[in-house]
Amino acid sequence: MNRRDDMQQLDDLAEVINLEAIQQLPKATEHFISDLHGEFEAFDHLMRNCSGIIRIKIADVFTGELTSREQERLAFMIYYPEVFIQEGKYSSDEWLILLNRLVRLTRNASSKYTRSKVRKAMPKVYAYILEELLYQYDLETNKQAYYDAIFASIIELDLAVNFATELTHLIKRFVVDHLHVLGDIYDRGAYPDLIMDTLMEAPSLDIQWGNHDIIWIGAYSGSLASLAVALRITLRYGHTRLLEEGYGINLDRLRKFSKQFYQANPAFMPKGVEDLAMSEEDICALNCMHQAMTIIQFKLESQIIQRRPEFEMDDRLVLHYLNDDKTEITLDEVTYSLDHGCFELVDLDNPAELHLGEELIIHDLLYQMQRSSRFKKHIDFLVNKGSMYKTYNNNLLFHGCIPCSEDGAFMEMTFQGKKYSSRQLMDFYDQAIRKAHEQPNITDDFETDLIWYIWCGAKSSLFGKNIMKTFERYFIADKKTHYEKQNDYYSLRDNEDFCRQVLEAFDLDGSGYIINGHTPVKALLGETPIKANGKMLVIDGGLSKAYQKETGIAGYTLIDNSHETYLVAHHPFTTKTDAIANFKDILPEQMIVSKRTQRAKVLDTDIGQRLKKEANQLREKWSLNQ
Repeated sequence: MNRRDDMQQLDDLAEVINLEAIQQLPKATEHFISDLHGEFEAFDHLMRNCSGIIRIKIADVFTGELTSREQERLAFMIYYPEVFIQEGKYSSDEWLILLNRLVRLTRNASSKYTRSKVRKAMPKVYAYILEELLYQYDLETNKQAYYDAIFASIIELDLAVNFATELTHLIKRFVVDHLHVLGDIYDRGAYPDLIMDTLMEAPSLDIQWGNHDIIWIGAYSGSLASLAVALRITLRYGHTRLLEEGYGINLDRLRKFSKQFYQANPAFMPKGVEDLAMSEEDICALNCMHQAMTIIQFKLESQIIQRRPEFEMDDRLVLHYLNDDKTEITLDEVTYSLDHGCFELVDLDNPAELHLGEELIIHDLLYQMQRSSRFKKHIDFLVNKGSMYKTYNNNLLFHGCIPCSEDGAFMEMTFQGKKYSSRQLMDFYDQAIRKAHEQPNITDDFETDLIWYIWCGAKSSLFGKNIMKTFERYFIADKKTHYEKQNDYYSLRDNEDFCRQVLEAFDLDGSGYIINGHTPVKALLGETPIKANGKMLVIDGGLSKAYQKETGIAGYTLIDNSHETYLVAHHPFTTKTDAIANFKDILPEQMIVSKRTQRAKVLDTDIGQRLKKEANQLREKWSLNQ
């Protein structure tokens, strides 16, 4: 070999050493969350405390040294450094104690990573100092004065606040290596935009789309029906701030139009109206806009149903079934009285046709949504980081269900002459969503219409019911008409054999879990999130306040680290102000899913298998495999 080959071989062999050594490190911690539904403060606290991991790390390092109250205060310093550190008044001695504690905790949290990975996470301005502090092999001997001098200089130069704040960020970065978000970031709560801002700063994450995310993706991608659904739900919960301040959407035309044709209607009072800081006039305007968007939605949906007979949704052409004076409707050969109707702009000769004003408004709103730079940034991120499902470390992650029949057979859907089911159906949906997102100027092609079907279709893996009864819930008093039958998946997922069948369909060996969100776990009624002998984990426990009367808790999250996999049930969150003032945590209760008999290594993960393959390829290159 010539010198160049010699040098290349040395480089490759050094890389083999590196790759094979990394495989022996402990597996990094994964954090799974789902169904955030715009509840930013609760979500933000969840991210700051890492579902209780920060408290566990503090206890590991400081039990026997700090009291429970002192550990609690240190935890909140890490959660909210902008309050407890940046606004705090500390003496030099107090700073010295705090910086030492934060460095010790950072060292503990980063101990399972390579120096290279830790270095990349460090703020560049402090990288050299932090490396020295985090790798104190001779703390009791030669360098103690050196370390003390670093802290003294940091304090003297008024850098303690900034340095301590950076340490809190590093601790949170190291205790959770990767975040999985299993859908439903949007709707119900007021601040999904702030959640999106936070997720965009996460160093490592993936997203599995939820049904409520899909309508917002559709709202950008040209689906007028999806846009109408997203706006109707936003108006139903009174969250005009999201549209007007969050995304810069001007609703004045909609306000003026709806005031002209509608009046206050008790069926359209916003949810949680008592909590909305609005005047009676504003609430009335919201009520009228809500009605206007609801009728626009039903008309646009009817257009899709007529355009796409393959969706098999003729029973949802609800406006076509109104009687002559629009006070009754006949569904499934039964006639019902309609309460609180608002059908003034429905032409019975052509119920799906938009009034000229409705058409101008929905196209104007689409124009504004597509030109909102912040909204585009959020949706681009959601599409680029998201997918219908993900296989990760032998686990299968998706938001909703695999549509199937009572006997466990996967349901087939025929699109464009080809049948799809199970994984292939989800792949088909995924590709359609991406194509529609790439062509937002097209509003009526198949892929754009399919986004709306994924929101509410009987064979959608995100909806998971046979029918969506929005019309009935608004206008028919008989609650029997409101019933939406869940797909049989939701009863079958208690069966271990069925869950193994699902895992096999995604080429997984069955040693991992199916992890779902979407359906709140009714803990109050004794329902458990661990199903099918541990093969199925459901982590929607109701972070949304709208669900907490049924669930009794404020959400489940899942932690998978090198020692164990466990669920965390969170108690309801009040407010950030209350939490900070009274050190109120979302006190978690752990539920062990499994404990590992041997500590999991990087080698046991998808990343580890890739590293192993790379190392073997380099060995083969130089004929070094045994």
